[in-house]
Amino acid sequence: MEPLLIGLKAELKITVSEADTAARWGSGLVPVYSTPALVGLMEAAAVQALDGQLAAGQTTVGGHIDVHHLAGTPLGMQVRARAELSAVEGRKLIFQVEAWDEVEKIGQAVHERFMVDTERFMARVGQKKG
Repeated sequence: MEPLLIGLKAELKITVSEADTAARWGSGLVPVYSTPALVGLMEAAAVQALDGQLAAGQTTVGGHIDVHHLAGTPLGMQVRARAELSAVEGRKLIFQVEAWDEVEKIGQAVHERFMVDTERFMARVGQKKG
């Protein structure tokens, strides 16, 4: 595989449903798009940007996300998140992520993912079970 290129990007869209609300996620009591759902969409966009770019047997895992949820979004409105690879530091991949609803920018984040060998990673996780 070639080295990962700065500027790889992807955009994902969803329509806010009951399953995405703060009330459902326990992150608030209001029926609006939740911060946990926003974080999930942002991470998914970063993963999508890497589609087909990793060597066989490799995957990435999330390590850190610094997210700012800037505005509420009601049920039924579409949300889109765009992730762009901005830096590669060894195994660490750094993404700039932004999200919008149909009216305004609702979020921004810096998201770090780490490239790992899938088999070795899962073996290490499996050791926790004993």
